Amino acid sequence: MNKDKRLDIFSRLAEAIPEPETELNYNSTFELLIAVVLSAQATDKGVNKATALLFPVASTAQAIYDLGEAELKKYIKTIGLYNSKGANIIKLCRKLLDDFQGEVPETRAELESLAGVGRKTANVILNTAFGQPVMAVDTHIFRVSNRTGIAKGKNVLEVEEKLDRHVPRQYKLDAHHLLILHGRYTCIARKPRCSSCVIEDLCEFKDKVYS
Repeated sequence: MNKDKRLDIFSRLAEAIPEPETELNYNSTFELLIAVVLSAQATDKGVNKATALLFPVASTAQAIYDLGEAELKKYIKTIGLYNSKGANIIKLCRKLLDDFQGEVPETRAELESLAGVGRKTANVILNTAFGQPVMAVDTHIFRVSNRTGIAKGKNVLEVEEKLDRHVPRQYKLDAHHLLILHGRYTCIARKPRCSSCVIEDLCEFKDKVYS
């Protein structure tokens, strides 16, 4: 795919999605971090339901650590993998308190030092909380990038590196959420909504679905 086509794609997506933001509910960088950790293999809707109960009770590293693992799990038990996520969040909070004065760090290396935080989660925080033009490649972005031809790759890191090279500079900050939201509501996994897609004529996917 050439540079001009990529520019047209992101221009149209930006027009169709004027407010490309996360659908996770949060009121602080710490709350966003906890919500993103909980969102692995879970829906944003399910995470929001759990955090709507958790955050009014505990919304800081100290408060969640004081809550304790057993009590924390009562709030997040509706979320997949809640046992391991609960254990990781307590460890994460302890490290924030010990090493970062309870604040969320602003570098990928420091973020990845936290329990339950991998490259994708770190990139989400860097992009959404700290305004860095990085790409967190989830299943939606991986699918959309490969289907459309924007950035084909066999694994998430390859797709991330190609997006970093090829996304037009003026759209880099918002590209993460533009692609997620497009993948979540239009370029869906089983039956993409090609007939209502704003980039249908630019997309290089061969098996388009029209209904």
